Amino acid sequence: MTERVRAHVHVSGRVQGVYYRANTRDAARARSVDGWVRNLNDGRVEAVFEGERTSVESMIEWCHTGSPAADVRDVEVVYESPDGASGFEIRR
Repeated sequence: MTERVRAHVHVSGRVQGVYYRANTRDAARARSVDGWVRNLNDGRVEAVFEGERTSVESMIEWCHTGSPAADVRDVEVVYESPDGASGFEIRR
């Protein structure tokens, strides 16, 4: 069995109003990564990715570019203990 990891990510830059959340959801589902994504009031996007290490790391790398219209300035990542997330959703 492969190791399951969880990454809590904050993305800053022009990442709201550019379909960043929807593209994140689609990218996560394509990689079989569980978790969620949401906009924050300070203009950042917050996400949690949980799954196989290589898939989660692929999502973190994806965040550095994100949606085609995004202009990502920074991606902060904190690894946490997995909590059994299932599926991927956009939170409001």
